Amino acid sequence: MTKRFLSVQATVFPGLAKLAKLSMAATLILNIWVNASIAADPFRTKEPRPIGDNTEAAFKAIFQKGDYKAAENFLQQALIKEPNEPLAYAMKASLAYTNKDWASLDSYSKKTLEAAQKLIPTDPLRGNLYVAVGHFLEGASILQREGTVNAAPQALSRLREVYQHLDKAEAVSANDPELNLLKGYMDLMLAVNLPFANPQEAIERLEKNAGPRYLVDRGIALAYRDLKQYDRALEYADRALKLTPDNPELYYLKAQIQRGIAKKDNNQKMMQEAIINFDKALAKQTQLPASLVKQIQRERRLTLRDIAKTPG
Repeated sequence: MTKRFLSVQATVFPGLAKLAKLSMAATLILNIWVNASIAADPFRTKEPRPIGDNTEAAFKAIFQKGDYKAAENFLQQALIKEPNEPLAYAMKASLAYTNKDWASLDSYSKKTLEAAQKLIPTDPLRGNLYVAVGHFLEGASILQREGTVNAAPQALSRLREVYQHLDKAEAVSANDPELNLLKGYMDLMLAVNLPFANPQEAIERLEKNAGPRYLVDRGIALAYRDLKQYDRALEYADRALKLTPDNPELYYLKAQIQRGIAKKDNNQKMMQEAIINFDKALAKQTQLPASLVKQIQRERRLTLRDIAKTPG
């Protein structure tokens, strides 16, 4: 852990600041530490973990349906009925991040950490996993509140704690799907934005041990998109869409990838297909965060501009 931490500390937080501008990717990272009820654990087929029904419903609302408003309602109930579950607080923190509600981000980050610390004695895998999440969220809150330069010492301290607790969780069960999903997304976020990192290792971690499958495919699609390997990105986006066809964020992701292919190959047909998928995403804009809707609309306008500039 120490070697890995030292290798990233000089550049990771400028990288995180850059990533903050990529709202969908950042939202994924901040939302990904979630679980479901003991009757339907989306990560594990053996030894499922118990969690409240409202947190499970919030998970499904976001990642299967892309319905953030429904998720907010379920999470309000989760805070009342499932007050000891760190997943609920982590998801509330992530939604606060999406909405640029920095006070709530700070509050729910702390509550995530507190609930996770209480979980360690009975479930050291998930307890340490969510302690890592809590420190990551607090690092994001510090960066937003104080800026990259002023926050660097505190944020680096949080990063150290993140890696320490991820290592403790891995010592309990190195092949756990939830652990590998979380670590895979985090490693990808670093790998595609920092020059020394190896994104293929993160992709292999997701492929081999992470779950559920539709979030694995979505994460790998995001990675290949950011690496500008658009053909592979499109393959994995289609896989994710096959499993969760009602999620408007996946149509947005596919449109981004198609636009990348079109610009690279000067492909007018692919540009038109991107518009179709932007429109599919916007057809469900009422269930998406306002900031994300604006981002989709902006990229759609840019795509139309590109079409107008392309010789017929």
